[in-house]
Amino acid sequence: MNETLVSETKSETGHATQRARSAARTYSTRSGLTFLAAAATFVIVAVSAQHLGSYAVAQGVSRITATIPGVVVAIASALVLLTAGRAFARSIMASRSADLHAARALGAEASLGSWRALSWTGALLIVTAMAWFMAANDAAVSRTFFDLALIQSSAGKVIWAFGTNVTIFVISAVLILIWSLLVAIARTLPGEAGRPLRFLAIAYGDLFRGLPAIITIYLIGFGLPLTDLPILSDLSSTSYAVIALTLTYGAYTSEVYRAGIEGVHHSQVAAARSLGLSHVKTMRYVVVPIAIRNIIPPLMNNCISLQKDTALVAIIGTIDAFNQSKIIAANNFNLSAVTTVAILFIVITIPQARLVDRLIDRDRRRMRAGG
Repeated sequence: MNETLVSETKSETGHATQRARSAARTYSTRSGLTFLAAAATFVIVAVSAQHLGSYAVAQGVSRITATIPGVVVAIASALVLLTAGRAFARSIMASRSADLHAARALGAEASLGSWRALSWTGALLIVTAMAWFMAANDAAVSRTFFDLALIQSSAGKVIWAFGTNVTIFVISAVLILIWSLLVAIARTLPGEAGRPLRFLAIAYGDLFRGLPAIITIYLIGFGLPLTDLPILSDLSSTSYAVIALTLTYGAYTSEVYRAGIEGVHHSQVAAARSLGLSHVKTMRYVVVPIAIRNIIPPLMNNCISLQKDTALVAIIGTIDAFNQSKIIAANNFNLSAVTTVAILFIVITIPQARLVDRLIDRDRRRMRAGG
């Protein structure tokens, strides 16, 4: 009996050792290939940095400005090569180690280092390819989209016009939050008495979620002035843009509100009604506050989309940043001013996106904690 157990134990140990050795050989192969890829990437990056830097100097860029990016990327590729070399060395040590546990530990370190080096190698190759793309055809892409002289000379006008986009965004965002909440409440009215308003809310949501925002802006921006209605036909293009965006995003945001309202547990409503609160007070003091707390991240996502869609108002002649950049681009036969607009939108949007990520993480931690 004991001999059988000893034999089985030795057999299992032998199989484990074989698996460990096989894994170590796998680590060695992977690490070796990664090291070769990192070495090739280092050569490609170094050669590319030298050629592109020389080309930039020939085009009038100062030697320091042209050299610094190449040096930074070359140093990064050298560090990646060093990481790959260390991973390869650990994989060799793992394959030669007589200690099974030490071999596994070294193999795990080699695997992690290899994957890290491989990831950075891919990133460096992509950056290098983009640099060549920018310099291709006598730097046609760079000249068309990134003419620094034109960007510098036109930045003031574009930034000033971007204030129109910000104004439209702020006014529309406030109106959307109020209007969409009213639509969502109408959509969730209970009983037969609320059926007409529920029907109208559903019809409104289906209509404006089905229409592209640019068509809504076009119809309102050019249609209302033709109606000769008092007040409505005499508004500015900025006001028409606010109305159109409010109607469009009000439909989307009302669905977010509705999801939040319907997500409130029915026990909360029952408890409020049992205390004598009417339906209106229950919605005001219980349901809506809880719902808003749960839907802040998707509301912020809608705000990000709204901020970007303010550029659509250019179709009705509003002199916003996009329209201003188009005028500059037409006068100079160059799209660098439009690139300035793109940068402005990115700069104002990225902080909002990071805020949404933080809010989502906070809600996730709260849910895990049972809060």
